[in-house]
Amino acid sequence: MTDLGTAPTLVVGLGCQRGCPVETLRALLDRTLLAHRLDRGQIKALASIDLKREEPGLLALAAQLELPLTCFNSQQLAPYAPQLSHRSAIAFEHTGCYGVAESAALALAEHLARRPPRLLVPRQKCPQATLAVACCR
Repeated sequence: MTDLGTAPTLVVGLGCQRGCPVETLRALLDRTLLAHRLDRGQIKALASIDLKREEPGLLALAAQLELPLTCFNSQQLAPYAPQLSHRSAIAFEHTGCYGVAESAALALAEHLARRPPRLLVPRQKCPQATLAVACCR
């Protein structure tokens, strides 16, 4: 039985170019949450690929939001390729993963909920970054 009044717990997957400013990432997040009528308070964590583990913009966003940033390697993200809304050959060439934001969001949602994840908001993008939201009920 599902409690329809319970808001889902959300995780945000992020991908970005090297040197992407925190302001760009925050604007993309805020725009996405507004467009999809999601509450920032529902976000439990951020996720990305291990290649971005030390990316200043991602670290600054995690600090601003007071959320943990979990990073996965390309092998951990590979199983999510069939669930991606968009598969990028360029992303694969650079990271070994066909879509960082969606894969990372799905991987973290599954890790936290211990059940199959659901992509709530598919890949959103701006020139320097991508973002996706997964749900872990």
